[in-house]
Amino acid sequence: MNKVYKNAKEAIFDIKSGMTLMLGGFGLCGIPENCIAELVEKGVNNLTCISNNAGVDNFGLGLLLQKKQIKKMISSYVGENEEFERQMLSGELEVDLIPQGSLAERCRAGGSGIPAFFTPAGFGTEVAEGKEVRYFNNKPHILESALFADFALVKAWKGDKFGNLIYKGTARNFNPVMAMAGKITIAEVEELVEPGELDPYFVHTPGIFVQRIFQGINYEKRIEQRTFRKR
Repeated sequence: MNKVYKNAKEAIFDIKSGMTLMLGGFGLCGIPENCIAELVEKGVNNLTCISNNAGVDNFGLGLLLQKKQIKKMISSYVGENEEFERQMLSGELEVDLIPQGSLAERCRAGGSGIPAFFTPAGFGTEVAEGKEVRYFNNKPHILESALFADFALVKAWKGDKFGNLIYKGTARNFNPVMAMAGKITIAEVEELVEPGELDPYFVHTPGIFVQRIFQGINYEKRIEQRTFRKR
């Protein structure tokens, strides 16, 4: 099957309002910039987005929040996004805050066919409310369910036309586990190469998990927080 698409607009053509999306990245590192920009342009709304955080006010998922296109965020960090914080505190946005490790494992479990698992993280907090508790080695654990999505949108450094992906540096964050858990996974890459050009020993996401791939353009790679030291 041909997995190669011309651009983000063609790749996300069937994403509709009301769907659940997983979006790779951590802060502004490794986020699917092209796909997010196209979702804003397309105007889909009522989305449930699973992402570690929601970008910043004027970039990344922050752009979708500004347009009120997101109904619910499932994430671990409000962080640097004032609009995310405002919508959460005002009740305009549904938010499910999850410990970061649990979020990563819930995505990995979804892609691995594991429906649920027990973890000590969150016991004794609001995270544990309504969840089954069991004791292992005399320590309480709560039951967490796996996460899935209609679409997973990920960003990689290099990919081939079969969908095999290599992430660069810290961009290898939530991207690999989310790529596994989408019913349809769309990968945007900085460089798209022919099959056989990637060293198989360095492939992070095998092409079997990727249904669509395209070479992105105009990556900004913004710095989330600039810090300076006095000379």
